[in-house]
Amino acid sequence: MSGLLLVVLVALIFLILYQVGQSSEKIATLQGEEEFDNKRNKIVGYSMLVLFAMFMIGIVWCHNYMIPLMTPTAVPASDHGANYDFMFEVTLWVTGAVFLLTQFLTFWFAFRYRSTGKRKAVFFSHSNKLEMIWTTIPALAMAVLVAIGLKAWFKMTSPAPEGAQIIEITGKQFNWISRYPGPDGKLGERYFKNINEENNVIGLNWDDKDTRDDIVILNGELRLIKDKPVELIIAARDVIHDVGLSHFRMKMDAVPGITTRMWFTPTITTDSMKQITGDPNFVYELSCDQMCGKGHYSMRAVVVVETQAEHDAWLKEQTSYYSQGPGKPAEAPKMEGEEEGAEEIRETAMVTQ
Repeated sequence: MSGLLLVVLVALIFLILYQVGQSSEKIATLQGEEEFDNKRNKIVGYSMLVLFAMFMIGIVWCHNYMIPLMTPTAVPASDHGANYDFMFEVTLWVTGAVFLLTQFLTFWFAFRYRSTGKRKAVFFSHSNKLEMIWTTIPALAMAVLVAIGLKAWFKMTSPAPEGAQIIEITGKQFNWISRYPGPDGKLGERYFKNINEENNVIGLNWDDKDTRDDIVILNGELRLIKDKPVELIIAARDVIHDVGLSHFRMKMDAVPGITTRMWFTPTITTDSMKQITGDPNFVYELSCDQMCGKGHYSMRAVVVVETQAEHDAWLKEQTSYYSQGPGKPAEAPKMEGEEEGAEEIRETAMVTQ
């Protein structure tokens, strides 16, 4: 029924437009083609100015409406985030100025140079000066913006500072797995052929002693230290994923068979961000920013930014992944008849009571 109503509505709109067109032709015949065209051009010209004003008002309204919704991620939580926001603002000012200028000229020209019957259009096929201006200025502006962006990119992908925290993050369908070095401060080797779902989800090499104290978090939780650089070593088990840390303005693909890296310095703890946003339930989030399959929506993990003391206390509570799997002590074998003897003792105790 709704489809039929939509078809009828569209048909009525076309019918109305057709009738308006017919009426315009009748009026033009009565008034004279030239006079009618001049009046119509004048109305259209002023309408363009009104339309431009409405567009600008709409842009301002959308801006004021969206800014409050961006509050949870408005404050950059890393040193790179502050630099990224600066680049974004510069880009926004440059492109915004160009947008306003070009749009204003478009609508103004439609009004100012409308046909009035009193002037003729001037035709010229080529202008070296004009082409030089509109080619050189945009090229220089883009070169500056690209240079600023490349500087930030080279910094975040360069080797991390000495003493930086190291965390490996692995994406798989459909969750993240994080790995932290143990007391030795080193991450052990891994090999994809060692992967199994029982006790080696990321393929650690148990022959490498450095792997035996590594801490593996299967829910992908990241524990970062405030004001301490952290290097993320990024990998994928199956398809392309993407480590997205919007609050820190960081993003890097996780590609099967390739190790990617990036580093940054967290600057605001989770507790401090709760106060800044006024949200007691605020959490930093790690998301997958690459469509990776039907369970893509579930690839989320919590990021905690804490002090060094809090992080050290958390590490002491963790056990190595090796001790939970291949290094797990075997249970002592039961003696023959042990279970039966235990059952007799329980029955005797019940009778005595």
